[in-house]
Amino acid sequence: MSSIIATLASCGESNPFLREYTTYRETPPFEEVKTEHFKPAFLEGFKQQNAEIEAIVNNPEAPTFENTIVAFEETGEILSKVSAVFYTYTNSEMTDELMAVEGELMPLISEHYSNITLNEKLFARVKAVYEQRNELGLNAEQLRLVEESYDSFLNSGATLQGEEREKYRELRAKLSQLTMTFGQNALKATNAFSKHVTKIEDLAGMPEGELAKAAAKAQKKGLEGWVFDLSAPSYSGVLTYCDNRALREEMYRAYNLRAVGGEFDNTSVIKEIVNTRLALANLFGYKDYASYSLKDKMAKNSENVYNMLDQLREAYFGVNVKEHEAIQQFINKNEAKPFKLEAWDWSYYSNKLQTELFDINDEILRPYFELEKVKAGVFGLANKLYGIRFEKCDKIQVWNDEVDAYEVFDENGNFIAIVYTDFFPRDSKRAGAWMNDIKPQSNINGKREYPFITLTMNFSPATADKPALLTFDEVTTFLHEFGHGLHGLLSDVTYPSLAGTSVARDFVELPSQIMENWAFEKEFLSEFAFHYESNELIPMELVQKIVDAGNFNVARNCCRQLSFGYLDMAYHTITEPFNADVVAFEKEAWKTTVSLPSPEGCCMSTAFTHLFSGGYAAGYYSYKWSEILALDAYDYYTERAIFDTERAASFRENVLSKGNTKDPQELYRQFRGQDASIDAMLRHNGIIK
Repeated sequence: MSSIIATLASCGESNPFLREYTTYRETPPFEEVKTEHFKPAFLEGFKQQNAEIEAIVNNPEAPTFENTIVAFEETGEILSKVSAVFYTYTNSEMTDELMAVEGELMPLISEHYSNITLNEKLFARVKAVYEQRNELGLNAEQLRLVEESYDSFLNSGATLQGEEREKYRELRAKLSQLTMTFGQNALKATNAFSKHVTKIEDLAGMPEGELAKAAAKAQKKGLEGWVFDLSAPSYSGVLTYCDNRALREEMYRAYNLRAVGGEFDNTSVIKEIVNTRLALANLFGYKDYASYSLKDKMAKNSENVYNMLDQLREAYFGVNVKEHEAIQQFINKNEAKPFKLEAWDWSYYSNKLQTELFDINDEILRPYFELEKVKAGVFGLANKLYGIRFEKCDKIQVWNDEVDAYEVFDENGNFIAIVYTDFFPRDSKRAGAWMNDIKPQSNINGKREYPFITLTMNFSPATADKPALLTFDEVTTFLHEFGHGLHGLLSDVTYPSLAGTSVARDFVELPSQIMENWAFEKEFLSEFAFHYESNELIPMELVQKIVDAGNFNVARNCCRQLSFGYLDMAYHTITEPFNADVVAFEKEAWKTTVSLPSPEGCCMSTAFTHLFSGGYAAGYYSYKWSEILALDAYDYYTERAIFDTERAASFRENVLSKGNTKDPQELYRQFRGQDASIDAMLRHNGIIK
């Protein structure tokens, strides 16, 4: 009874999701949001959308584009509001209480959406419009919406009959629960480890900034000395700089044994996820999950994915072996007692070799990459290319004190979007970097909805005496996520389900990956790379070293991504129930692309959230697929000038603004004038001249 009372008390006026937002720009009132608001809002959202769908199916008029397709597109306002905030919190503000709520909600959410796609009367109306679509006088975007809506229903069980329909419902619910469990386990396992160091001699080689961050972590825990954890900045700092080989090994093993056995074991969860996906694909008549998933992607099928992976492996693996040999030779030359290169040595000796070869490393560069200046540079790049400007706005509520909100204005001073930035690691935040929509852009019946997007990272934070200073990799990560952000905020479509990043997985990384390339341009770096203390512009000889070192370990980095792609495809091309040892399966899957095998027992699958809780199942190849597109596009974009506003306008018009209103291959051709060639990538990486 007490839980019912609590639920009722959270409804109505006290629940921000159940009333119109009166905040500035009608942004989510994050300061009012409490964990107990989510479930009542979802329940009310289900109720609202069900009533709206009931009105569509009971409409006595014949199905039309407006009374069926558009009407369905406009359902679910409450659900859209609460879902956007809920997933922002589960990604960035997770608590034990919220995990419990997530566990209650995921089966309900799965059931609700299954009820929609399995609604026979609703599908009958959608199908009726689809079958007469070419006689309705629809424009290209409207036609695309009809086709995408129909395909979405097909992919979600609408044509299944009898027991198969219930089987689909059961599998979707199970998959929803399993992927949630996987993500929670990965986060808990990451947070469960910390290393307390009390002797400074054990940390020889660590830069002052890394030690300061570790000391702050220790102080926060009430400890003397230094604390390191498995957040990206902390972990990578030890692996890159610490002379203490035993500590590097300990940190490496901790990171690569996350959720392998123990309280937060994900090995059994992986097996269940893979088998549930296989069963889902079989239900639709496909031999494996990859076939089910890829049919709507640019790649179309597994054969094309493997052809790309194999082509890149053939081009890069031999160079990767030479890079490995160079690191081993460096060890042999510089260590009094040479030893065999191990996985926990790679970053450390790569950093030393890069410094020797190019006289450059992250500690030399960091002072020139103060976060606030990098941010100004990235925002300034968008202004140069697309005429947009960003203004910080304190009137917009945020979900954490570390988050900033910005209004975005076009070249004519018109408001077009809101961007939230969340840069630093927290225990409540999952690993990695991502862009999400809080609200997609749309313009139905002349009512323009402006996009609200989030850019979330896990960058090196400030210390007591220094501002946040980024590594060069973090600068490129910022540009990558900002590219996704541009895809969202420059969207100019009519219907929200076609907006921004709602495109095929192997196309969505094009806008993000193309942006990374400006990090190597002298003219761009000269705009913002000023020393945080002296305000001295980064010396041009240092910029040249960045360019010269741009392909250092490029083959190793490529083969690492190929390994993940092969692993993903191995999991999702199985045709029989999976019961293999996950650790052994992983090693076998990527053995042809790995020159430095991971140590016995280590496994990255168990924390591979991209595959098992992040939407990239049978899709991790997309990073390399899109990189081929991006480098081919970048050569064309910048062949006359790196700030070519004419080509920028074309990229905006043909890619960034179009969302999913056309086939991605067609959009690419409209910008580039031809299909992409792999040669641009091979040239950029120094594989061919």
